[in-house]
Amino acid sequence: MITSNYSRKRIFPVMGILAVVASLLSFSSVKPASSPADEKPDESRFTPVVVTEDLDEPMVFEVLKDGTAFIIERKGGFKKYDPVTNTTSVIATIPVNTKYTSAEGQVREAEEGLMGLSLDPNFEQNHWLYLYYAHPTEKKHVLSRWEFKDDAIKSEKVMLEVPTQREVCCHTGGGMTWDKAGNLYLTVGNNTGNGQFGQTDERPGRSSWDDQRGSSNTNDLRGKILRIHPEPDGSYTIPTGNLFPKGTPKTRPEIYTMGHRNPWRIFVDSKTGYIYWGEVGPDATDDTPDGPRGYDELNQAKKPGFYGWPYFIADNVGYPFYDYVAKKGGDKKDPAKPLNNSVNNTGLTELPPAQPAFIYYPYGVSEKFPLVGSGSRSATGGPIYHRSDFKNAKRPWPAYYEGKWIATDFSRGWIMAITMDENSNYKSMERILPNYRPVEPIDMKFGPNGDLYVLEYGSNWFRKSDNSALVRIEYNGGNRKPLVHASSSKTGGTVPFQATLSSQGTKDFDGDALKYQWKVTTVGGAPKLFTTANPAVTFDKAGVYTATLTVTDVKGASNSQSIKIIAGNEPPAVTVDLAGNKTFYFTDQPLAYDVTVSDKEDGSLANGKITPAQVAMSIDYLSEGFDYAEIIQGQRSVDASTQFAVAKVLMSKSDCNVCHQLKTKSVGPMFTEIATKYQGDANAPNYLINKIRNGGSGVWGEVNMPAHPAMSVNDASTIVNYILNSTTKTLSTLPVKGTYTVKLPEGDKGKGSVLIRAAYTDRGVKTIPAQTAENSIVLRSADVSASSAEVIKGAEIKARGMGSGSNVIPFANSYIGFKKLDLSGIQELELAAAAQKRDGSVGGTIEVRLDSPTGDLIGEVKVERAPEQDIAKLMAQLESQKADSTKAKPDGAAPKPAPANPNPFYRPPVKASIRAVNGIHDVYFVFKNETARPIEPLMTLTSIKFLNEKK
Repeated sequence: MITSNYSRKRIFPVMGILAVVASLLSFSSVKPASSPADEKPDESRFTPVVVTEDLDEPMVFEVLKDGTAFIIERKGGFKKYDPVTNTTSVIATIPVNTKYTSAEGQVREAEEGLMGLSLDPNFEQNHWLYLYYAHPTEKKHVLSRWEFKDDAIKSEKVMLEVPTQREVCCHTGGGMTWDKAGNLYLTVGNNTGNGQFGQTDERPGRSSWDDQRGSSNTNDLRGKILRIHPEPDGSYTIPTGNLFPKGTPKTRPEIYTMGHRNPWRIFVDSKTGYIYWGEVGPDATDDTPDGPRGYDELNQAKKPGFYGWPYFIADNVGYPFYDYVAKKGGDKKDPAKPLNNSVNNTGLTELPPAQPAFIYYPYGVSEKFPLVGSGSRSATGGPIYHRSDFKNAKRPWPAYYEGKWIATDFSRGWIMAITMDENSNYKSMERILPNYRPVEPIDMKFGPNGDLYVLEYGSNWFRKSDNSALVRIEYNGGNRKPLVHASSSKTGGTVPFQATLSSQGTKDFDGDALKYQWKVTTVGGAPKLFTTANPAVTFDKAGVYTATLTVTDVKGASNSQSIKIIAGNEPPAVTVDLAGNKTFYFTDQPLAYDVTVSDKEDGSLANGKITPAQVAMSIDYLSEGFDYAEIIQGQRSVDASTQFAVAKVLMSKSDCNVCHQLKTKSVGPMFTEIATKYQGDANAPNYLINKIRNGGSGVWGEVNMPAHPAMSVNDASTIVNYILNSTTKTLSTLPVKGTYTVKLPEGDKGKGSVLIRAAYTDRGVKTIPAQTAENSIVLRSADVSASSAEVIKGAEIKARGMGSGSNVIPFANSYIGFKKLDLSGIQELELAAAAQKRDGSVGGTIEVRLDSPTGDLIGEVKVERAPEQDIAKLMAQLESQKADSTKAKPDGAAPKPAPANPNPFYRPPVKASIRAVNGIHDVYFVFKNETARPIEPLMTLTSIKFLNEKK
């Protein structure tokens, strides 16, 4: 089983599919022992650790020796992560431009902003760092040096400026790195309109669509990798060995390589001096008379050179030189002697010979590099690993990766280890850490301690994502502590009773034999020791006991876990019975429930000795993204409802607790003070909701309350309800029997869950503390994300670029499975599935089976390959619709009717009728296509909707 996501809470081991491998003993004395460099380390030795998640469009990072991290954000934020306090703070906000304005005056979000960051090689002594950003008012990109001092950056010295246009998108570059001679490399994007082929439009007024004025212009810095030597006074000099010697007419001496479209993250091999970078290519899906299909490239430069754009791509596949007036293609350029005759060219006419790409891959399956997969692509790049680069490192990576290029792709999310031969030519590649799936990795490099860091941009483009993060991948080359899991068959009861203590789930990643010790203690009593893994223990005296399991491996590494057991008070029994489907909720349909409670000492609801008022019963809709465990742990008393546990989580995710506490004076008033002030005021809820969202001052002093415009009215209402009830000792709850109709908050997409919880705390027995029991049921949305499947076999998970979430990319005979779904009343499935030629998908059949991938077939549906789409036309249609929606209408003019579906990329879901099934089952979706090759994706599956009526 491969899990679809990883926990982002603290530290988590990356586990592959574990198998028990028999060891074959060999008595041959001539077989040489394998070298550590030949042995690929097990994935369980790598642990991704989330460093920080408080990020808004992160772009680039740098890590210091003490673990401090600097992170820049596109909108201008410069943040510092402090490893001592484990906090992230804003050090500075750099004024930058983040918008394009077309010739028609239409404003749209730009790729540019704060784009690059690099530390001086002598940063610990001089405290210099370098930023690359889009000037806030002038049309230029700026490389400047700053000084970091006293937790601030100051003393900017502008080193270099690149004139740009801001009418059309795209490509900015911003990658920086250094060689051993102290030379700084900077990638600069082509700053040209984004098309499907080489951009060579020489018509008047179309220079922004002509890459011959930039990328293939020897006298322009755009579409280049620059190499300069920063000087102490803030200027720079030109090192020897660049593409054009200083003083060469019609050239810029800063140019190291040229002919780039969108060069991204760049790194220098410390041993060879060769440079490596990711380069994002155009969008064409197929080879056509207008030009070849698009490719992304992972590139290597052993020396200065011309890398082909806009005349060549991949391994020097040429573009017919397109005549935009006659609208037809002409001859291809000669890669040995390309000529730039554009009217927009200010440089040399004859260019250096074109260099082929090192690794290149299209949207579809690559015949030469099949391991890179298919679908969306955006080559990022990554570092070359050499152990000698990390002196005194705590966790250097193993010798197996010595000299390998560790590269990633922003869209596909894989990390590859690329092996080269003794001449640094391509030899092979392999995927590493396949069960760590970074969400759009935008930067990746090794830190001073030998850890690989990955900066995850997150799944929302041009806005803050809740899954942005800086992640550190730690390698453990030595003995690993056992992973301990302790549990008990009973956690309380009337004495005497017997409980079996269990070590089930405990494991040792190194396969070592383990020694178990249980220690059971209580205040005033002698400890009891047990040396078996799962001992039976009798509790014959009342008290609170702690049972601690300590597990030790043969090398002496140990780990422990403890559990509490209360003797002398039998825990209550609480159950919630639901009528109808027990997995899914259906909006606007009543949900019937019935609670039963019994307690050995207290009685039961049925006999009246426990009253309904003593039972906390709550049903709440929780918006998508809540952690159920976090919510439930936040409420353990009878007088707390789930609603207020939700409020506490909402406040913890905002900044409420910075200024307010429940019963402690802080910057702002205590919550209990607010509740007292507005007690009995019917207008208070709406007033406080507006104040949370819009801010205010003057009520409790001179300190302003910040506005929270991004907080929804529903979330603000939940917080206000909690605050106004913070002085109430007994809160009302739902009846113990009744119906509840699920209503979605305004603007909610219905992807959340319904949490049903009944809890009862008994009265305790003499000196023995009370026991609380609860029964919680989570009903999930009937609209289920495909990537949330508990079982994923043979399919890939890929983040969606234009919004949160992920897609499943299945291949022939792959499958996904959902555990324990109640299919009672389910009549039909709607599957958001599409097979696009652009993604290399070939289509196929989805089978719906019970309990296993080969189980009972209850439904199926075919997903046909969709016809080819004109992406440029669809994007233009989308932009036109946006413009129409904001265009002022003359008085009395009838509004323009909205299209049936405003998104031109929309594809209606496919529907599968299923036969009637009752009860709980594992449900598998199996993907079939007998003619598809193993490397060909069948389709993209986003979600599955379970319907209790046919539509």
